[in-house]
Amino acid sequence: MIFKTKKDTKYSYVEAGEGHPMVLLHGLMGGLSNFDKMIKYYSDKGYKVFVPQLPIYDLPILNTNLTSISKFVAKFITDVIGKPVTIVGNSMGGHIGLILTTSRPELVKNLVLTGSSGLYERTFGDSFPRKSDKDYIKKKTQDVFYDPIVATDELVDEVFAVVNDRMKGIKTVMLARSAIKHNMLNDLPKITCPTCIIWGKQDNVTPPEVAEDMHKLIPNSELHWIDQCGHAAMMEKPDEFNEILYTWLQKVM
Repeated sequence: MIFKTKKDTKYSYVEAGEGHPMVLLHGLMGGLSNFDKMIKYYSDKGYKVFVPQLPIYDLPILNTNLTSISKFVAKFITDVIGKPVTIVGNSMGGHIGLILTTSRPELVKNLVLTGSSGLYERTFGDSFPRKSDKDYIKKKTQDVFYDPIVATDELVDEVFAVVNDRMKGIKTVMLARSAIKHNMLNDLPKITCPTCIIWGKQDNVTPPEVAEDMHKLIPNSELHWIDQCGHAAMMEKPDEFNEILYTWLQKVM
């Protein structure tokens, strides 16, 4: 399903549905299309879904870090939505959600994490020694998922284009390093909003023990597993992901 992207001078984003606002945050190698099935599902279930295009490659070099992106998301929520939201973050998007929730808790009603960085991960952006070898890039992209078929030719082409664009490649590495430096270990116990952690049992990027540690550290959290699933559960097992999340939201809303 193709959703129309809204653009103004500050933001480019997808908006669909009416109801409680839900903001979906993609990862370092992700994009708006990662959430196609979520947008359809939740916009039909009484939620107003927003998916902002994160300024991964648009920030000045000196400001290319996760804190700057979390400030961008805070401004997006303030300018465009104007009320507390449910944040759903995958991978780096989850890490941005964690930073936002601890720095601007008044903006976040609920937090949902899937394959989130923030404690430790096997970095994706720093591991392309053979970036001009498309078969190698394809294998690295497939490794993100339990089922390699999820890594479509279109997705592989997108990753290949990013890692072979000099400036995008530099900024990708900078953000991957920023994620490592911005460890959330001491911040997670400060999170007070309801938090749902949904994790692929076969996540190779942020292994299952990351989810277990986040669950232990975040006071008001629930942990749910999806079997035969890798790093991007909302892409690889969208039906199961949506069902778990919707059931949880009905309890906390």
